[in-house]
Amino acid sequence: MKKVVATAKTIDDAVQKALQELAVPRDKVSVRVLEEPSKGLFGLIGTRDAKVEVEYNIDPVEQGLAFLKEVLKNMNVNARVESRHAEDGILFDIQGDNLGIIIGRRGQTLDSLQYLVNVVANRHVDKHVRITLDAENYRLRRKETLEHLAERTAQKALHTKREIRLEPMSAAERKIIHAFLQKRPDVVTYSEGEEPHRYIVIAPKEA
Repeated sequence: MKKVVATAKTIDDAVQKALQELAVPRDKVSVRVLEEPSKGLFGLIGTRDAKVEVEYNIDPVEQGLAFLKEVLKNMNVNARVESRHAEDGILFDIQGDNLGIIIGRRGQTLDSLQYLVNVVANRHVDKHVRITLDAENYRLRRKETLEHLAERTAQKALHTKREIRLEPMSAAERKIIHAFLQKRPDVVTYSEGEEPHRYIVIAPKEA
């Protein structure tokens, strides 16, 4: 939130002064009158200006969306972004052609961009909003790939009766594998290592 206190001869003038300083439209702010204007004795002595507190009601989703569109423009990526509610927050779905540059190797660019969007969106708000970025349905495709990997690795761990280490993954990807294998009574999973090289271990569950 951003707040500005402004004074002027009238309340309206004080509000306009604050709006100019904030550089936002009237419908994006709330106004609290701190002091009413008064003319004083004979309209001359003891004259008091109006004082108002104008608070910019920042919309984190709008902030994040504007930042993302600016980044895409600077990257010369011709794409549109659809914003919609998801289970754990807000989803920014990037739609267009040849979005590989946005996704990057194993989604690393997409994850980095998602982090920046969340930082920008939430820097001036008290209540954090979680924003997820997706492009070309990458998140779902990657989730399916990780679940297949988890299933194959679990079967191999049971067959060899040995624990198996997967390659380092992001926290979000590790969470997918932990959740997928949690329902199995015959294997256990846990994470080892330090970020960004933290990895999952899949092992047969002891009887």
